[in-house]
Amino acid sequence: MNRTSNCLLKLDRMNKALRHQEPDRVPVSDFFWGSFLERWRRELGLPEDTDIYRYYDLDWIVTLPNMDPHIKPFEVLEQDEAHVVVRTGFEAVIRKRFDCPMPAFLAFETDSIEKAVSFRFDDPRDERRFFKGGDNQLAGVGDGFRRDLPPWIETVKSLHPDFPVYGSVCEGQEMLWRIIGSENVMLWIGMYPEETGRFVKRINEFSLGLAEAQIEAAGGLLDGMVIWGDVAYRKGLFFSPAYWRRHFKPGVKAIVDACHARGLPVIYHGCGNIRSIFEDFIEIGVDAYNPLEAKAGLDVIELRREYGHGIAFCGNMDVIAWAEADLEELKRVVLTKLNAAKGGGYIFQSDHSVPSSVSGERYDYVVKLVREYGRYPLDLGEYDIDMR
Repeated sequence: MNRTSNCLLKLDRMNKALRHQEPDRVPVSDFFWGSFLERWRRELGLPEDTDIYRYYDLDWIVTLPNMDPHIKPFEVLEQDEAHVVVRTGFEAVIRKRFDCPMPAFLAFETDSIEKAVSFRFDDPRDERRFFKGGDNQLAGVGDGFRRDLPPWIETVKSLHPDFPVYGSVCEGQEMLWRIIGSENVMLWIGMYPEETGRFVKRINEFSLGLAEAQIEAAGGLLDGMVIWGDVAYRKGLFFSPAYWRRHFKPGVKAIVDACHARGLPVIYHGCGNIRSIFEDFIEIGVDAYNPLEAKAGLDVIELRREYGHGIAFCGNMDVIAWAEADLEELKRVVLTKLNAAKGGGYIFQSDHSVPSSVSGERYDYVVKLVREYGRYPLDLGEYDIDMR
């Protein structure tokens, strides 16, 4: 499939940034809440079908294949004009209120360690995950609610000519909590550390299979991989670093190794404050870390000074400042962040995703700032700081 010259320029821009080289300018993209997109289109007077990635010619995009442990249609338990309750292929019961940005997880079929021991996964290489349409939890129940999604490969092909396209996969913790619930993750690690660890090992094998099969199914159309893996909250990890290193880290490393063996860079998306294991991500070869939540005390300038160019950074634009700071302060925040791009190694994005609290005008303002001041060689004027 032919790619546009502009797409090849974006791919070169992304790859140079991830290799800690200075491309023509700092790459910029993001993840967006549906409610933000509605506000953005309304406030900028755009048609309802305007694609924000194409409107701003953003530099990369991520896709979601079917990662459900069990491939099956949603079972609708309740539904009216205001909400829907479904059971998914994770065997989770989820309520989605259409006026709320995120769903509520009501129950998990796998609610005992005995059920976890007997839990069986459908084949991660099942072609339905990539070549058939239908329902799946990660792409269907979140900020929005969608059923009967098109085949993943069709989405990849529709984006490939215009954007660097990344696939994605959940690592052990991200998959674990979706199967048993966040409370049980922390409870069972304390009560049944070895049994839970063995379940995580099986999840790691499933996730590795998903990553490898996804790359093969794409037939050369992927440019990288995102690993979804929230393991922390505002103050630190959900469990001890030692437990993460013993049970979760090997699964992440296996996915990174598999992607690198096929020439694909890896961006790890992990919310919260992960400082206690940040060097582990460098050790296992993660190319970039996202989203670097400012609300969790992470600052990309401090991280660059501490870790140098051992890893690239993707994110850290404080969405609270994006929504609330006056324009002079907002400009200061944005241009100060761009210091982390010296020598490459930085992709400009929000510190999680862009919510509806950010106005269309302010999003537009920031993207144009990055495009103007993010050209190499960087000239940040009064906002230039010594990164040594």
